[in-house]
Amino acid sequence: MHPADKAVLRLAIGMGLAVLIAYGLALPMPFAACLLAVVLLCKPGPPIPFLKGMVLAAIVGALLVAGVLLVPILEHYPLTGILLTATLLYAVYFKGALDASPLTVILVIAITFIPVAGVADQALVTALSTTVAVGLGTGIVVSGLSHSLFPDPPPAAGMAAAPPPVSRETARRAALQATLVMMPVFVIALTNPALYLAAIIKTGGLGQQAGATNAGAAGRELVGSTLMGAAMALAVWLGLSLWPTLWMLMLWLVAAALWAGRRLVRIKATTSPPSFWLNALTTMLILLGPAIEDAAVGKDVVGASVTRVSLFLAVALYAWSTVWILDRWRARRAGPLSLGPGRAS
Repeated sequence: MHPADKAVLRLAIGMGLAVLIAYGLALPMPFAACLLAVVLLCKPGPPIPFLKGMVLAAIVGALLVAGVLLVPILEHYPLTGILLTATLLYAVYFKGALDASPLTVILVIAITFIPVAGVADQALVTALSTTVAVGLGTGIVVSGLSHSLFPDPPPAAGMAAAPPPVSRETARRAALQATLVMMPVFVIALTNPALYLAAIIKTGGLGQQAGATNAGAAGRELVGSTLMGAAMALAVWLGLSLWPTLWMLMLWLVAAALWAGRRLVRIKATTSPPSFWLNALTTMLILLGPAIEDAAVGKDVVGASVTRVSLFLAVALYAWSTVWILDRWRARRAGPLSLGPGRAS
């Protein structure tokens, strides 16, 4: 079996196991656990060892609970809290750009999502931190199981070329773009945490995606993947409405993972990069999860979903405009410098 086929099967099986665990145990915001599992399943290379992963999940859980320490600063010294959050975000995005770590989005959640939830209800922080930690642990377990079922052959000696390192200047640029994308949504979320909690998770990944793209690709990358995720969520919702059970939810999400996974690993050739399809998958989960929770308590699912999609599109358009403005600004700064040698000659 080709390694790309194995990667798709690992993603699909991992998605199914994550759905069964997260929704079967009725975790708070179970879609967050599924999202983290998808991020880990799409990570290139071997899975994280089980014991190391469990220690990592415990450390992340502690970091998330520690995120509540930002709540009193944000409540009593809002400007200081916002500046501190921006500084921490920049540092996390910078380190994530250098290391290409899939855990960057988890640290972003600790810095932004947890404090916003704490402003709304500090008791909610413990439950959400537990969910994220369990989600990370679930992702590690299902990733290990999927890799054991469909292992990749060991790389031939001398054939595993390491990716070229990212320069510090490129990492600074990516971190600045990601921070500028994230901060306005974070500030707005503090005014109405209940409405913007899902947007915080969406923007955390969107900021990382914006940091790795340029103005020419940003429109299709950021806006297009958001629209694709919304279309996938609608398709799964319509299928689930035929027979709303946990098993059908698992099967529909496995089907979505298979469909998007073939494009993510280039079995089905598309003009969109893998990051497009990963963002579409995560957007689908972020839209579908709250819709399921709304239906369970009798809320207007259609109205709430339209609001979320509109909000996500607004954030994607803002991220696109931020990348475009920064690219134009850098081009104008570099323009006069490029004329220097010509004038000297």
